[in-house]
Amino acid sequence: MKIKIDIIDAFTDTRFSGNSAAVVITDTWLDDDLMQSIASENNLSETAFLVKHDEQYHIRWFSVLTEIDFCGHATLAASYVIFSSFPERTSISLYAKAVGNMVIEKSPDGRIKMDFPNRMPQRLETVPEQLLLGLSIRPTNVLKSAQAYFAIYDNEEDVLAVTQDKTQLMQLGPLDVVVTALSHGKYDFISRYFWPANGGDEDPVTGSIHTGLAPYWAQQLGKTSLVAYQASKRGGVLYCEVEGERVFISGYAVKYLEGIIEV
Repeated sequence: MKIKIDIIDAFTDTRFSGNSAAVVITDTWLDDDLMQSIASENNLSETAFLVKHDEQYHIRWFSVLTEIDFCGHATLAASYVIFSSFPERTSISLYAKAVGNMVIEKSPDGRIKMDFPNRMPQRLETVPEQLLLGLSIRPTNVLKSAQAYFAIYDNEEDVLAVTQDKTQLMQLGPLDVVVTALSHGKYDFISRYFWPANGGDEDPVTGSIHTGLAPYWAQQLGKTSLVAYQASKRGGVLYCEVEGERVFISGYAVKYLEGIIEV
C-alpha cells in the first residue's frame, strides 16, 4: 500500500524553523498500530492523520510515543495541506474527539487561523515535588490545566536559561510542563514546552498549550490580542486572540516535503 505524506513546518514562514509535522490523509482510518508505527518512524513531534466525512475532516494526532488528545501545530500543518489542495477555499471544518468541532480560516496573506476551546489553567494548592526538582530554576508560581503544569517566571531570561531533569518531569505524566514569562521585546510573552512523558524532550512549537497560555497572559495584561514566541532552538510565532470560551491561534506554515509511504 502506498500512502501520500506531507511534512510541513508550522508556526513559521521560513523553512527549517517552527515545528515540523507530518500529514497523512486517507479515505478510511488506518489501523491504530500502523498509525503509531508511521508516527514513530517519522520521528517528528506529531503526525496528523485525517479522514474526510462529508464536508468535514476528522483528525487524530500521534507523537513518536503515543496518540495524544490535542495538537495545534499538526492541525495547522494539516490545514495548510488541505488549503493547498483546494486553493479557492478560505474555510474548512475539522473534528477531533477531545476538542470537538474546529473552524479553520485562511487569510489572503496565507496566515491560518484555528478556533480552539479556551483551556485557562487553574491555581494549584500543592506543587508536585517532581516539578520543582525537574526545573533548574524555581518558578514563582505554578498552575495546571488538563494538558500541563504552567511554571510562571518573573522574567524571560529565566525561561531561556531553565533546563529540565527529564527523569523528574517524566513522573508528572500524562501531564507535561510549560515554562513561561512576559516578554519585553516585540512579543507579549514567551514559553518553552517540556514533554518527556509524551514526546521525548522539548517541543519546538506547541499550539495547543497556547489555548491556556493566551487566556492566562490576556488576563494578566488586560488585553485580548497577543503575539507569542516559543523559544525553542527552532522557534515559532503564534498570534493569539481570546474571545470568551474560544481561543483563536493563528500562524504561517511552509511545505518541506511531499512523498509516498510504502507499507
